[in-house]
Amino acid sequence: MSSLNLDDFSDLIERPDSGVRRDAEERRERLAVPAGALGRLDELGEWLAAAQGRVPVRPIERPRVVLFAGDHGIAALGVSARQAGTAHTLVRGILDGESPVAVLAGRYGASVRVVDMALDCDAGLLPADVVRHRVRRGSGRIDIEDALTVEEAEQAFRAGMAVADEEADSGTDLVVLGDVSVGGTTPAGTLIAALCGTDASVVTGRGGAGIDDLAWMRKCGAIRDSLRRARPVLGEQLELLAVTGGADLAAITGFLLQSAVRRMPVILDGVVSAACALVAQRVAFRAPDWWLAGQLSGEPAQAKALDRIALEPLLDHGVTVGEGTGALLALPMVQAAAALAAELPEKRASAERADEAYEDLESSAS
Repeated sequence: MSSLNLDDFSDLIERPDSGVRRDAEERRERLAVPAGALGRLDELGEWLAAAQGRVPVRPIERPRVVLFAGDHGIAALGVSARQAGTAHTLVRGILDGESPVAVLAGRYGASVRVVDMALDCDAGLLPADVVRHRVRRGSGRIDIEDALTVEEAEQAFRAGMAVADEEADSGTDLVVLGDVSVGGTTPAGTLIAALCGTDASVVTGRGGAGIDDLAWMRKCGAIRDSLRRARPVLGEQLELLAVTGGADLAAITGFLLQSAVRRMPVILDGVVSAACALVAQRVAFRAPDWWLAGQLSGEPAQAKALDRIALEPLLDHGVTVGEGTGALLALPMVQAAAALAAELPEKRASAERADEAYEDLESSAS
């Protein structure tokens, strides 16, 4: 039996400040640029103001990419294009600067943090800068056994909370959240199908690396069998993560909820973070107000989860590589929204500057 009381999150999580949001909307009406001309950037600026609790909004200056890493036992069934137990090679590529997320993070001024939750490798194979919160090596094959014990799920969940606290305490003002996994989209699809009450075929996608038709059929069967094991524990979110999730998914769920407690905005990446967000919403219904959906990856389960959470993706580029890449592409858009909301002049100030320029021109002409 877990000692973690998830009901506490409902009391701890508040919505972003609605009064500040109204102030931001009123300020927007006074800007020289016509209302509506900036499209969704206006909405993002107002959301950030409410999250920060201030008008004008502060620029996004300390973004961080946080990635939770783990291997999934279900990958042994051939449901992934990658070989089971090889997520550590993806981690090394990220921290060596050779992956898409590493390249983009360097370009956008975001640091990258990778947290080992359940990598199936010797610790010596990992770079020294990996954050080590490993609960176990890999996870159980969720079609026939639990991914974790409830105790392991609680340990992973608490690790995610601790990482969120560390980020908030260090001054991180926006998190790009993702996963580094092999086989992770299968438990993600299972969680989404279970919580949305739908069939396996509706949520089974091709995964981050892409799979052929035979692998898709194996994946669909794995989700179908895992769903049978998930349905009896739908009312207990931590047990659900133990039965059909994994240590990385449990950690992401804990991170999302604690980030909302700490009033730290988060951009979600793909289907794995969407599945964890769906679980977190079941724990605390106000928590999604602190999240943005970075992009639509094309995974059917992700679209279903985001629709249930009522999050509209910022981008639709079909990026399936994972590792936070798709969400990171949305970071410049959020930064732009903050900069415009903070720095655009109000109509009066703009008019006064125009008058001064005209007077200077007249003086020079005379």
